[in-house]
Amino acid sequence: MARAYSEVSSVVKETGLLRRTPWFYTLVGLVLLLGFGGAVAGFILLGDSWFQLLIAAALGVIFTQVAFLGHEAAHRQILSSGPGNDRLARALASGVVGISYAWWTGKHTRHHANPNRVGKDPDIEIDTISFLNADAASARGLRRWITKRQGWAFFPLLTLEGINLHYLGIKHLMTEKDVKARWLELSLILVRLAAIAVPVFLVLPLGMAFAFVGVQLAVFGVYMGAAFAPNHKGMPIIAPDAKLDFFSKQVRTSRNIRGGWWATWLMGGLNYQVEHHLFPNMPRPHLSRARDIVREQCRTLGVPYTETSLARSYAIVVEYLNRVGLAARDPFDCPVVATYRRG
Repeated sequence: MARAYSEVSSVVKETGLLRRTPWFYTLVGLVLLLGFGGAVAGFILLGDSWFQLLIAAALGVIFTQVAFLGHEAAHRQILSSGPGNDRLARALASGVVGISYAWWTGKHTRHHANPNRVGKDPDIEIDTISFLNADAASARGLRRWITKRQGWAFFPLLTLEGINLHYLGIKHLMTEKDVKARWLELSLILVRLAAIAVPVFLVLPLGMAFAFVGVQLAVFGVYMGAAFAPNHKGMPIIAPDAKLDFFSKQVRTSRNIRGGWWATWLMGGLNYQVEHHLFPNMPRPHLSRARDIVREQCRTLGVPYTETSLARSYAIVVEYLNRVGLAARDPFDCPVVATYRRG
């Protein structure tokens, strides 16, 4: 299988799919700038009005799209130099979205190296939701109650994910040792927070201001979670000591989402998760062409290539989380036993 990746990689390089696409990212940047401008204009024009919550929701969407750009910059997809991409990613993540770039990039790098591998992929570690049976079985108290219902609770819980992402980033910057650009990121996050909070709490009544911030964070959390969850959740889990080559490991644990250009725009290119994991520095516009090359190689080698609709992917995630959540339940927790207990 090691040869399989080498062959695919050679074809990808020959077809120029790793070349930069500055025109595309310039266009995306302009669209997002127009979006921010429209949101600011709407905020000023609406004044003291509950319609401001529509502006808050729009900002949640815009911040998520900026996060997608930050993700691509971190993967060296936008600019020609590594340091330039790092600076851009840090500015977008910390200065615009409000998330620590240092925290996110460390976590995301480990995920790419070992997707869905127990003990090595931070994305399947416990964070309210349990992704492994052993973690679900160890749940106690409130977390146990949530774990039993975690499939159905997943999307409602995502309304809190925006707060969680901000919190984890700041916690990392404040508590970890040897964090690169610690004070720069903290400064960017604080300036960004002030740029949002000051006008919101000056212009709007207190209750409306809190509602505005709450809606913005909720939309951001749901959108981020809805974009990232279909990629690996419900795909095979790799044992800590399993031996897999790079090609098999990345393809078998990743799921693509059908939908063409609209799915690519909606999910920031994450709909081509298989290709993104095989070629992390491939710009978004080339992923669809790479998909044809990778699918053909998988068909030739008999390697499962998973692709489904967005709606079906969400159903799979919910089913998987509910199945894992069963491990948190009392083995005697069934209707018959409950009836005898009441008697």
